[in-house]
Amino acid sequence: MLRRPLPVHGVTVGVHIVARTAPELVDGIVAAEQAGVECAWLTVGGLAPDPFAVFGAAAMRTSRIKFGTSIVPTFPRHPLAMAQGAAAVDALAPGRLRLGVGPSHKPVIEGTWGIPFERPLEHLREYLTILKAILGTGSIAFEGKRLIARGSIGGPTGVTVMASALRANGFRLCGELADGAISWVCPLPYLRDVAIPAIRQGAEKAGRTPPPLVAHIPVVVSEDADAVREGARRQIGIYPRVPFYQQMFADAGFPEALEGQLSDRMIDALVVHGSAEAVKARLREAPAFGAGEILAMPILPPGDREALPRTLAALGELAAE
Repeated sequence: MLRRPLPVHGVTVGVHIVARTAPELVDGIVAAEQAGVECAWLTVGGLAPDPFAVFGAAAMRTSRIKFGTSIVPTFPRHPLAMAQGAAAVDALAPGRLRLGVGPSHKPVIEGTWGIPFERPLEHLREYLTILKAILGTGSIAFEGKRLIARGSIGGPTGVTVMASALRANGFRLCGELADGAISWVCPLPYLRDVAIPAIRQGAEKAGRTPPPLVAHIPVVVSEDADAVREGARRQIGIYPRVPFYQQMFADAGFPEALEGQLSDRMIDALVVHGSAEAVKARLREAPAFGAGEILAMPILPPGDREALPRTLAALGELAAE
């Protein structure tokens, strides 16, 4: 069991960009690049702006920052449609797209899209198989139990194909098929004890090197603990009320999640907060828990307009180490 903090050097530091409109998202990506952050991540829940359109626009205003999706839900988009969007971004920003996909959750897929949420892991397995083939070689001819895909996008791309995971089976599938696994609000000890062994098991089954784990970590440079906790409840308070997340939190040692609570104890375990130096010091420990990459989600304490710039600056300094 790893306990000694390891240096963050060599680990990509990314940030979750949050805004209401596509132009604001592009501005956020530009600001992240200027701060020295290495990857800009977008979530694509509900009817948020299309990530491929946003990244296409951001490619015209940036030169090096990578683009990541965490995640694009798979059920509403056929994998060939997903590949079309990804290939377009890759043509505009070669090698910079980290395409994170995942099945999402039953209430979202059935409640928003009206699509039956059936056999999500089997669906994701076939989806990843198709994406990896067409984005890696340029063409696909596949017929599975859940999906059929035949076509060509003209040639291989430089897109990295990743997938979301929450429980051991999901991480195992990522180890077997994906270029990386993406967590979401998972405590770091849970990643060390559950995610990393499962990724290794999947990779061993496939006879391949284990892919990296992208660890989603809520972060804010703020020494006002009460304000941080209030911001956290506003931004991530929903997760202990979602069944799959409830069980993950309970397995990670937080049984209060089964009552739908995001306790102070949970927040302090999940959210990296404090001074800039304290935040950087805690993030340097992430590789000791198996993180190959950091996906920082800024927590915004109410009324603190400087929290985001301070946090971006700290993340940029960490990336430069």
